Amino acid sequence: MRWWDIEPVLALEHDLFPEDAWSAGMFWSELAHARGPGATRRYVVAEDESGRLVGYAGLAAAGGLGDVQTIAAARDQWGTGLGARLLTDLLKHATAFECDEVLLEVRVDNTRAQKLYERFGFEPIGFRRGYYQPGNVDALVMRLIVQEHDRGTEETD
Repeated sequence: MRWWDIEPVLALEHDLFPEDAWSAGMFWSELAHARGPGATRRYVVAEDESGRLVGYAGLAAAGGLGDVQTIAAARDQWGTGLGARLLTDLLKHATAFECDEVLLEVRVDNTRAQKLYERFGFEPIGFRRGYYQPGNVDALVMRLIVQEHDRGTEETD
């Protein structure tokens, strides 16, 4: 994701998450941490054949912990595997950031997304009550333990 992607990302963000959409400033702030040798963020976009932005995702990493900040696919892309491709990219970079585990929050009523995360090995570990506002909707917190062999090291027990 680059600065010129923010406008189309915001359009998709407002379509998919109208009540709790991120602001332009939030995306600018995240992108400020996504470049250079001290980068702690990974943000990607996906475009269709015509160049239309159809998805985006972001990961924050610090101290061995990764956090999926956002992941979204345009409604006409649901069921195409785009969400899985975006998540695969984030997890590859979680490994590059040397994360031992990756966390995420997902709305308790978003079973489609929960099933995607479960396919990747994420497991529920708790709830954040009233996390999504407005509406006071709970978040399910999920965690993926990144295996040592995923980072190209041998396990030593």
